[in-house]
Amino acid sequence: MEKQNYTRDNMADLLRAHDINPTHQRIEIAYALFARQEHLSADQIMTIVNDRHSETSKATVYNTLNLFKQHNLIREVIVDPSKVFYDPNTGPHHHFFNLETGELIDIDAGDVQIQGLPALPAGMVTEGVDVIVRIRPSNA
Repeated sequence: MEKQNYTRDNMADLLRAHDINPTHQRIEIAYALFARQEHLSADQIMTIVNDRHSETSKATVYNTLNLFKQHNLIREVIVDPSKVFYDPNTGPHHHFFNLETGELIDIDAGDVQIQGLPALPAGMVTEGVDVIVRIRPSNA
């Protein structure tokens, strides 16, 4: 989605455009993600949402993120089994993951060339390829 000034009002419109009923909690969760345009964990999203209204449970955050993911509103980026981020940028791109800071940074898809993928099993098509480049400061 192109960068714009995100408000809670246009979050409701965005949710409706993806066939998601815009409840108060869903709007707040979407706003936490889209207004910042950052890669956030579910815990970070819950903290942001509950700083404003302390009424959103962890289960609600996870269920809402899964709903957003199912409707292609966000994408899930798994950098390791214990670190999952939610990305409001659903366009083609890859990521740098800073091992020291835990920050996830977008890499333009045009900056990565992928060659030599194996033949797919019969009846399968490629859904996508995600590249995560793990980085750390050179002095570490």
